[in-house]
Amino acid sequence: MSAHCCSHDPTDPKSITHLTRYRRILWIALTVNVFMFLVEVVAAWSAGSLSLLADAVDFAGDAMNYAVSLAVLATALAWRARAAVLKAVSMMGFGLYVLGAAVWSVWNGEVPQASTMGAVAVAALLANIGVAWLLYAFRDGDANMRSVWLCSRNDAIGNVAVLIAALGVFGTGTAWPDLIVAGFMGALALHGGSAVIKQASAELRHGKTAPEEHGRVH
Repeated sequence: MSAHCCSHDPTDPKSITHLTRYRRILWIALTVNVFMFLVEVVAAWSAGSLSLLADAVDFAGDAMNYAVSLAVLATALAWRARAAVLKAVSMMGFGLYVLGAAVWSVWNGEVPQASTMGAVAVAALLANIGVAWLLYAFRDGDANMRSVWLCSRNDAIGNVAVLIAALGVFGTGTAWPDLIVAGFMGALALHGGSAVIKQASAELRHGKTAPEEHGRVH
């Protein structure tokens, strides 16, 4: 999809169809994320897993992001860019929270239940792969669309990391794999948030989507 897809005339039938499809996908993503947040937060407390709790908080943050995206979808690019900054700040706040909790748990944490971690991580991974697949076509849009895609992509990566943590906890009988993965997820949120702020700032300065030299965040 062109990086300037959101700069089209809103009265253009193609643009209207494009936004309608994107809005429908956002509603699906919002519903999935709210449901998975509820599942993971209960499982995280039951299993005593910080990485699973981090993933649950991430689902909650993403649900907020999708809701904000729906609210500003038909507004001017500048407002979408400002919304993207808000979402990026929430991503980075999540990252800092997880890193701080991981440090605290080094001295105060308990060994989590690997079986619960693994089972819930598989369910979360399937949910996020589905959402990421739906959003893939919009990954090169404006900062608002890009932030939504990055959230979904990061979630899928985080789910794989939680699965690895579950295997590590099961194999070592310690909480270290859980803490390491939680730290990784926090760092990933900080990296993704900074990338979105960079693109949104460019859009606010120039009044258009960021040029392709910004590249994709891996």
